[in-house]
Amino acid sequence: MLIAPLDWGLGHTTRCIPLIRCMQRLGHHVVFAGNEWQRSFIEQTFPAIENIHLEGYNVTYGATSGLEKASLLSQVPRLRLAIKKEHEWLQQHIASIRPDAIISDNRYGMYHSSIPSVIMTHQLQIQTGMGNAVNRAVQKMHYKFLERFDSVWVPDTREVDNLAGALSHTSPLPKNTSYLGLLSQFDAGEANTDEHLLVLLSGPEPQRTMLAAILWQQVMQHKGKVVFVAGTEQAAMPQQIPEHITYYARLSGDVLKTAIQKASMVICRSGYSTLMDLVRLSKKAILIPTPGQTEQEYLARHLQQQGVFPYAPQKRFDLDKLLAAAAGFPYNPPKNRTHFYDHEPILEQWIASI
Repeated sequence: MLIAPLDWGLGHTTRCIPLIRCMQRLGHHVVFAGNEWQRSFIEQTFPAIENIHLEGYNVTYGATSGLEKASLLSQVPRLRLAIKKEHEWLQQHIASIRPDAIISDNRYGMYHSSIPSVIMTHQLQIQTGMGNAVNRAVQKMHYKFLERFDSVWVPDTREVDNLAGALSHTSPLPKNTSYLGLLSQFDAGEANTDEHLLVLLSGPEPQRTMLAAILWQQVMQHKGKVVFVAGTEQAAMPQQIPEHITYYARLSGDVLKTAIQKASMVICRSGYSTLMDLVRLSKKAILIPTPGQTEQEYLARHLQQQGVFPYAPQKRFDLDKLLAAAAGFPYNPPKNRTHFYDHEPILEQWIASI
């Protein structure tokens, strides 16, 4: 089983973890394809996994919301070329990998005419931020890419009580679409405690560094314990770290899970995989969407309207005021925790059909 997630943030890789676990539990050999840092991360969870290098899309972002949207639009030709190249990569490596099936997480070139291929995405309707007419045009183009695959898997629930809203619920659906339920890298685990405030950074540069600077100044003045996770090994460690702050460049696996479970509140981006992890562990959070990243901006607005998580824009983030306001927020997450196991029968049935 060949599985290949997009390198656009770590979330595409982490949400493949429950799929890999399920396939291995069923006795299948899994080959993971990704770039250097994706392979390094996945080996921490699956030390014996076979993996192979597949170059990423290497998307870059602007320093402001307006520049970010312009930057993404300017990269569309390069992204189409990257899709073409990864499809060529697959054709070249088929003989050596010899996969019986392919699972792609948002990698649009990882399909094959004679090998069962599925693509996983929670964005059936991409929110461009440029109006409904542009959204519909982009959706039409998007469906052409999706329908190169035999099936489309959506990591969300079909029910009204879903997580991704209009991103994953649109009409008509692509052919052979299945809802996988929610996917998290974590098991439910032990009961939660309220020992610290957790700042959990992630996402693209330069916005990650800009948010880190804003939050570091504010947690320096916070009364109470803080765990500050910068989100990258390349982050410059502060020269002075007060006693009430525990600083990490990056956390993963059980150590990250424990840090989240012990948090009274999580301050983080509104990336979809992070949201699924928070729901899995029943944690409260205040979301800060990446400026100009329309998917995160939509999810933050949608989930605040649904009473799931509050959010605040990065440029107006005031930690103490938001923590006080969050005390009155309803925090009503999707109710049915069994949706974190929906993927298992779907995987079993799909593999049995191969």
